[in-house]
Amino acid sequence: MTTPEPLEAPETPGAAAPAAAAPTASAGAQPSAAHVSRNLVLALGVLAILALLLNGLLWERLSTLQDQLTRQTTEAAATAAEARTLVRQTQEQERNLAARQAVLEARLGEVALQRSQLEELMQSLSRTRDENLVVDIESAIRLAQQQAQLTGSMEPLLAALRTAEQRVQRAPQARLAPVQRALARDMARIKSTPIADTPTLLARLDELVRLADELPLANAVGVAPAPVAPPVSRSENPLQAWWQRTLQHVLDELRGLVRVSRIDTPEAVLLTPEQSFFVRENYKLLLLNARLGLLARQPEATRADLLKAANTLGKYFDASARRTRVAAELLQQTRSQMQSVELPRADETLAALAAVAPGR
Repeated sequence: MTTPEPLEAPETPGAAAPAAAAPTASAGAQPSAAHVSRNLVLALGVLAILALLLNGLLWERLSTLQDQLTRQTTEAAATAAEARTLVRQTQEQERNLAARQAVLEARLGEVALQRSQLEELMQSLSRTRDENLVVDIESAIRLAQQQAQLTGSMEPLLAALRTAEQRVQRAPQARLAPVQRALARDMARIKSTPIADTPTLLARLDELVRLADELPLANAVGVAPAPVAPPVSRSENPLQAWWQRTLQHVLDELRGLVRVSRIDTPEAVLLTPEQSFFVRENYKLLLLNARLGLLARQPEATRADLLKAANTLGKYFDASARRTRVAAELLQQTRSQMQSVELPRADETLAALAAVAPGR
């Protein structure tokens, strides 16, 4: 396959002029392109020089900053070391101060104790004769009151009050007049107060304990009286007499099988023989506890034990028996005397002494 050749245009005189001018224009464009290339190279060179200068400046700046950071890090490490040293020194100083403070507090306590002791000594030395008299009377009355509580007798307390009254009378002071009046009132009250006779109460309690084993219980089987055998006459047949005695014995046994009685508390009837033994022993223990409470000067406990013993006696023992009635009467007398077992105290005199005592 062939390509057709282009047709040649006819030559004209006007077309020859532009063709001749084309080489002249291309010759003028080559110097200007060379000039642009040279300017571009110069610009790139300037930019490269400026970049190198900037890189140098930045490197120098970075070096300066690195030196500053290194120097600041070194200074910070030194400062931290100094701070740790100061902290250790401060802690040591705090420990030393705490130890010194503890020593000072101990010495301050010793000084305060010595000061209080010195003040007490000065106060005791500065007391007058009347003040010593008040203190001595108060201590003597308190001691006598304790002796009266232990012994159950009011004689020690009355003797102490009489001695105190005599000493107050020998010291004529106006401020001791209330004490003298209180002494007189306490002595009159103590003398008029009925005091329980402790030996008598102890004897009654011992008697009640002794009777406890002989008291019949409400559920105890009655013992029939021994039958009296009729006298045997010589004329009577011995076989007939033996038969009569045997028949009488059988009749007595039959009568003992049945018993009619009135019991207000059914608990007593339901007791077995073993339980009856423990009831009796419990009753005796209550009486012994009341005796110990009386000796120990504990009236409330003694009254409580006597009340329990009275309830046990009326509940489980035969109230119709003579021995039970005797025991109940003794127990009632003991309880009535226990109402006045409280010993009087010299509280009014002690209050008057406290009012006139020094430093109160």
